[in-house]
Amino acid sequence: MKRLLILAAAPLALAACGPAAQPAAESPPAADQAAAVVVTDAWCRATPNGARAGGCFATFTARTDDRLTGGSTPRAAQLQIHEMTTEGGMMKMGPIEGGLPLPAGQAVALAPGGNHIMLMELTQPLTDGETVPLTLSFAAAPAVTVQAQVRRVTPGGDGHHG
Repeated sequence: MKRLLILAAAPLALAACGPAAQPAAESPPAADQAAAVVVTDAWCRATPNGARAGGCFATFTARTDDRLTGGSTPRAAQLQIHEMTTEGGMMKMGPIEGGLPLPAGQAVALAPGGNHIMLMELTQPLTDGETVPLTLSFAAAPAVTVQAQVRRVTPGGDGHHG
């Protein structure tokens, strides 16, 4: 460890003895500064007037093992991560306890009829063509805010009924 510190300090000491450095051109972010979780294709299902809940979907790719734990949006009182299961031939929906696992390097897609983001107590309907800001929280990674496009889906065509 001591040797590593000495090797790391040597270039700094040499630089201090030399002429003043010219300002460096801004370089692109290093790989270690890349987003910890990349969120793509974020969208929400349009809701009818009076609906109190709505579903949203996206694909997540984490650099290291993580969990999608929840989030927030100004469009609803609560944002929860839900799963769809079948028990005794009946589909059930509910929050995923502990969050949705995001294995390192694997794309995890939330899709109609499966795991999804549930917006509870909507402040107003989700209208086709608008965008909805979703701030998504993770167990380890910093929160990510995305703009989810609202899409109209034909009845029965998405497998999710909110």
